[in-house]
This record gives sequence, C-alpha cells and structure tokens, in this order.
Amino acid sequence: MRAMGIDPGTAICGFGVVDADGSRLRPVTYGTIETTPEHTDAERLVMIHDGLQELYAKYHPDVIGVEQLFFNRNVTTAIAVGQARGIVLLTAQQAAIPLLEFSPLQVKQGVTGYGRATKNQVIDMTMRLLGIREKIKPDDAADGLAMAIYAVYCSRSQRLRRTVQL
Repeated sequence: MRAMGIDPGTAICGFGVVDADGSRLRPVTYGTIETTPEHTDAERLVMIHDGLQELYAKYHPDVIGVEQLFFNRNVTTAIAVGQARGIVLLTAQQAAIPLLEFSPLQVKQGVTGYGRATKNQVIDMTMRLLGIREKIKPDDAADGLAMAIYAVYCSRSQRLRRTVQL
C-alpha cells in the first residue's frame, strides 16, 4: 500500500509518501510545494493544484491523508489553509484517490501515542518509524509524512473492520 500525506498551506504545502508492506513502513519521498507572495492567491492555488497532480501521477498513492481544518487564533491563516485544503480535496477527487481526513490530535496520537505531543516529538517518532536519520526539513514535509503514516494505520483499520463485518 502507498499512502500520501498532505499538510495544506498556500505558502508551503507539505507532502510525504510512504509505502507499507506488512508492518514495515518505508519513506518514498517527501517535500513541499512552495509559492511566493509575488503570486496572486489564485495563482498560488493553481500552483498547488498542478503540483499535487504531478505528485499523484508520479507516485500513484492508494490513499491520501489530509489534515482537517484547525482554527487557531489567526483567522487569516485559517482561511488560506482552508483554500489549500480545498485544492487537496478537489485534486484527490479528480484523481479518484480515496481521501482520509484527520485532526492534528488524531495524527499526534496515532504516530506518537500521545495526542498532545510537541512538533519535535512527532518529527522524532516519524523519523524513527521510517528509519530516517537526518532531521526532516521543513516541518511541513515532516507533517506530510506523519499524515501518510497515520493514513496507512487508518486504512488498515478500515480494511480489518470490513473483513470482520463480512
């Protein structure tokens, strides 16, 4: 199984691709799609759209995990993230790739075992689970990998539930 995790953002959209073979997880790739303030909001969204389509075509994920919109105190940031998240939902639907949505708390709980884990704890555990020795940079790419790991876990859980119900 191949899972892609996406950490949506209009300036930096993080992604990670993970292969799962049994209980073994292997990183395939990770990185970011970056835009600059010189571009209009519409141009930035098109760049994210095109970048995601290229990633889907190159890596053929079986499932995509994306973070649910989380409102903090900065409404402006939440709106920008919401726009980027909409592009993720759109491109996944266009590519007919199943999409799973998670809260930040769920991903932290699933990856570290503790829902209130710090960003560094999530990055550390992501690196351990994937056998990555060098610190994952930027944090948005690490978040994409953590999302991909959790998408693998949830996909397995859903398949097990379907098997038990049959």
